[in-house]
Amino acid sequence: MKLVILDRDGTINEDSDDYVKTPDEWAPLPGALEAIARLNHAGWHVVIASNQSGLGRGLFDVSTLNAMHAKMHKLLAAVGGRVDAVFYCPHAPDEGCRCRKPEPGLFEQIGERYGLDLSGVPMVGDSARDVLAGLAAGCEPHLVLTGRGAAYRGRQLPDTFPKQTRVHADLAAFVDFLLEREAATV
Repeated sequence: MKLVILDRDGTINEDSDDYVKTPDEWAPLPGALEAIARLNHAGWHVVIASNQSGLGRGLFDVSTLNAMHAKMHKLLAAVGGRVDAVFYCPHAPDEGCRCRKPEPGLFEQIGERYGLDLSGVPMVGDSARDVLAGLAAGCEPHLVLTGRGAAYRGRQLPDTFPKQTRVHADLAAFVDFLLEREAATV
């Protein structure tokens, strides 16, 4: 199974320091949904691993989160794409759970659900905690320079990032890289 694991806020959709709290606030980044569709059309399954501490902080409820994801799924379908599953951590940062990135719990859940060893599975996020969580589960770490990652444009990554982290301008650039690499190995 060809699998890619994506972060949500800042990778697929606009992020906000005030949290994305409603379907109206959920807005895709330019080209991100089309990039997911390109992955799907090339035979890749896409799964999301996302911290959603707004739930634990009481900023929105599960039905509102589901409505945000319904909007995402509808917009993806309109461009011929899909996300197979959304795994999220509902906890606030002080709850000490194992599923909040940079802990690898969400990735372990994905591996269990799909019966896969995640070694080498590409994961894409916009922060150090995303790539660290993926790496802890054996994933291949990729950083996009959107969302929180925009702070690293034109700069060398700090030591908080794993040395093997690959950097891409955005999700579309990551998909270009992945599909070109795949074509070169065929």
